[in-house]
Amino acid sequence: MSAFRRTVFYLHGFVSSPRSTKVQYFTQMLAAQDIGVRAPDFNEPEFRTMTMTRMLEQLDAQLSAAPGPAVLIGSSLGGTLAILAAARFGARIDRLVLLAPAVMFGDPDHHLLPREEIARWKERGEYEFLHYGHGNGPTMRLPLSYAFYEDSLKYDAFGTLFPQPTLIFQGTRDTLVNWQDVERFATSSPGRANVTITLLDDDHQLISSLPQIWNDVQPFVTS
Repeated sequence: MSAFRRTVFYLHGFVSSPRSTKVQYFTQMLAAQDIGVRAPDFNEPEFRTMTMTRMLEQLDAQLSAAPGPAVLIGSSLGGTLAILAAARFGARIDRLVLLAPAVMFGDPDHHLLPREEIARWKERGEYEFLHYGHGNGPTMRLPLSYAFYEDSLKYDAFGTLFPQPTLIFQGTRDTLVNWQDVERFATSSPGRANVTITLLDDDHQLISSLPQIWNDVQPFVTS
């Protein structure tokens, strides 16, 4: 398949947006290869009502409008979304690049908050999260409905198998996503022969590793 027929989607992480540093980096690098990047904003129409189901529906609609099979670059929760989408949308997705994917996201013991805070979230109906999608830092707190948590438990990214060739990049100093969980996800057999993982001496954002990541991603996306 020629490169000009391939569409690249960047799927941003939780409390992030299409304006993140990594989106800008990959957009710039892929533009030099004459490949455009589509970055859906999963905060729309409002962050308060975001759920994984809504994110999958939004991506489904955008994939349907794409000119050819897509490459998904997913960061953190966006990586979770990419895994689920690869299994659901089949041939519409050509390959995956996962950056610190939150593979354990559907497990209550590996979620956004400790159990006691989740109990408060349920009691209040909403929980305010620092959101990084409105500038270069956590510029405001935005409420998110408890429905997000309930909906997330429907999805088991760790147990999801998919056939598409996949590169995973994971920092060993990541305090949000456990690198050992991601390594177990990538190396579990026999269903993960399509997955290659690279462990990096970096944190969750992987910013300092972007040039190294790009060296692997460039031929993988353009071949």
